[in-house]
Amino acid sequence: MAITAATAEKFSLSSMLQSSQARLVLMFGSAAAIVALMATLWFWGQKPEYRVLFANYSDRDGGAIVAALQQMNVPYQIADGGGAILVPVSQVHDVRLKLAAQGLPKGGGVGFELMENQKLGTSQFLEQVNFQRALEGELARTIQALANVQAARVHLAMPKASVFVRDQQKPTASVLLNLHPGRALDQQQVSAIVHLVASSVPELTVTSVTVVDQNGNLLSDDSKPKGANQLDPSQLKYIDDIQQAIARRIESIITPIVGPQNVRAEVSAEIDFSTSEQAAESYRPNQTPESTAIRSQQQSSTQSTGTPGASGVPGALSNTPPSPATAPVTNPPAAAATSAATGANPNAAAAAPAQPQPPSSNQKDSTINYELDKTLRITQQPMGGIKRLSVAVVVNHKLEAGQQGKPVTRALTDAEKTAITDLVKEAMGYNKERGDTLNVVNSAFVDKAPEVIPELPFWKDAGNLALAREAGRYLLIIAAIAWLYFRQLKPLLRRLREPQQLPAPLAAEPAFNAIGAPAAREALPSSGNDLDVVRQIARNDPRMVANVVKNWVGAE
Repeated sequence: MAITAATAEKFSLSSMLQSSQARLVLMFGSAAAIVALMATLWFWGQKPEYRVLFANYSDRDGGAIVAALQQMNVPYQIADGGGAILVPVSQVHDVRLKLAAQGLPKGGGVGFELMENQKLGTSQFLEQVNFQRALEGELARTIQALANVQAARVHLAMPKASVFVRDQQKPTASVLLNLHPGRALDQQQVSAIVHLVASSVPELTVTSVTVVDQNGNLLSDDSKPKGANQLDPSQLKYIDDIQQAIARRIESIITPIVGPQNVRAEVSAEIDFSTSEQAAESYRPNQTPESTAIRSQQQSSTQSTGTPGASGVPGALSNTPPSPATAPVTNPPAAAATSAATGANPNAAAAAPAQPQPPSSNQKDSTINYELDKTLRITQQPMGGIKRLSVAVVVNHKLEAGQQGKPVTRALTDAEKTAITDLVKEAMGYNKERGDTLNVVNSAFVDKAPEVIPELPFWKDAGNLALAREAGRYLLIIAAIAWLYFRQLKPLLRRLREPQQLPAPLAAEPAFNAIGAPAAREALPSSGNDLDVVRQIARNDPRMVANVVKNWVGAE
């Protein structure tokens, strides 16, 4: 009976110690797990926010960027199915500058850096191909610098040089543009791209460059004749600039009279973009010789005196003397009158023989050339002249102080309206002969009701949602950590600090000595830790403790 009681007491103490050690190990393990969970939640709350580093890059550039990030030990994420690379928001600008120093991203093309890694023994054909690739890449990069161009590709067809003139061929170029969504290129911008490419390649003409957009539209189509009926964006902009300038001048000169926001002006201008050149040559009737300029004058006079030579028709008839006259010779009336006046005898004069007169001739020629009266007029009309202006001006009622200081509005008087009309005519350059029209109307403006913008609920505001999401995450983390600490870790630590009580059977079991008689022992402590209980047992019955230790040492 004594052996049985000692053995039971030995095993009871051993079981108690073993259960106490297992309980300590379990408590310490639970505490460590709780602390690890709390640390995990805290570090998850400190996870950095990621922003886009690069997007819409080629696969080659994406691989190079990822490799560079790995070398720099920068955390990254790939989003949008590989279409974007994300890095922590605090490192976006720093990483972007470092990658730019390495030439990343390259934009899907290579430039003249391709010529830096030439190998020894490269053939001439390979050098020419690399040069062409480098030139195409540099042109693509330059075109991509335009604001409306998202991506560009350039293809050059450069024929091999030949010493024979008959076999020489000119190079050609093709440009494919990928424009930003909602963007477009006007004709001047397309022409600028064409001239840029043509000026970068030797012997490449402007007509040999083709520009196509991502939709397959031919942008450099010069086959259509540019007639006067076609719309020119520069001409439309010129018309709009003139109209806006005249409207601003009208509003600026009327505003000091009626106040700001009380005058509106609209201008419609008809512009003549045709160019004409006219040449006119007119002749006036000849004026009097005294009022005209003599160009040249020539006079000639010829006079001759002497025996006349033979005359008549050669032959026998001309050599025959004349026959006697058959009709009576009478003096003419003039000769008779003269004889009567002088008292001479007319018969005596008639009887006297006539004296022959020597032949003479006198000829005068005069030629005068005058300057022609001619007018030559050349008229050249420049392009962009104003053909006609139509201006409409609306003036608000004048605001004045009424009774009791309340502002009231009134219509303009005729004198005020006339003064405003005259000012508008001067500002617009009114020309009645040109057909300009002006209409000034005085009317009360309709007050625009203030737009009532409904207040957006705070739960629909994107900024508030992001702030609430961030605050909710931190609150959730803090609540989880607080729950683990106050409901799990703190009670566990409290149990570890509390003294362990003996089991009820062991505490109530009577103590026996080695020969089986009950020993008068002191009462065991009702509270305290395990070490105090063992010390009390050893102090009361050292023999039992010695037997227990002996059995432990001898047991396997």
